[in-house]
Amino acid sequence: MSSLAQGFTKSLAMTVLSEIGDKTFFAAAILAMRHPRRLVLSGCLVALIVMTILSAVVGWATPNLISPKWTHHLTTLLFFGFGLFSLLEAITEGGESEELAEVEAKLNADWKDNTGTTKEANKANGELKKKQRPFLTHFFSPIFLKAFSLTFFGEWGDKSQLATIGLAADENPFGVVLGGIVGQALCTTAAVLGGKGLASRISEKMVAVSSGVLFIVFGILSFLSPIES
Repeated sequence: MSSLAQGFTKSLAMTVLSEIGDKTFFAAAILAMRHPRRLVLSGCLVALIVMTILSAVVGWATPNLISPKWTHHLTTLLFFGFGLFSLLEAITEGGESEELAEVEAKLNADWKDNTGTTKEANKANGELKKKQRPFLTHFFSPIFLKAFSLTFFGEWGDKSQLATIGLAADENPFGVVLGGIVGQALCTTAAVLGGKGLASRISEKMVAVSSGVLFIVFGILSFLSPIES
């Protein structure tokens, strides 16, 4: 198994380049403009930490379920695949802020629906409203839950989650978890504090090129590294 520092460094670099300009990054930036930042930040961070730990556990368990040789080869192919996909995405990208516009449009639609529902709900009896509240909202803020659910389900099946699984299968899982959490914290904090102003300045093409090159480098390193029995 590789060193903790190596797993941490690779995971940190991969997470930062995968998450900057991602849909969940833009969602955190827009939510922070409309709701208390501490609730948005905490909801997004908890979701990302849970997702990182789950992904690392799956990656760590994979070599115990499949032969280490096949796990190594699959991880190598995964890195090369994500690298080529990211580079292709950068070449065919139509505009610099397509994902930002898409996320903003979706959140705007949700915002209008929720505003209309809130106005109608305000006319209802306060006690009845309290009884009809979803179970989790009795313990957590609705804003926290919204930030958590948007981030968690937005990351589910995303290339950053699959890359974390692959990285944890090939590197020290504790290093991968630590690097992923630090990377997620940096990106999410930047999104929440920077807001839409920072999000709109990010070049999605440059991020895609950078992450594509990084994934290909990871693929080459994985290809050249010996297979552990």
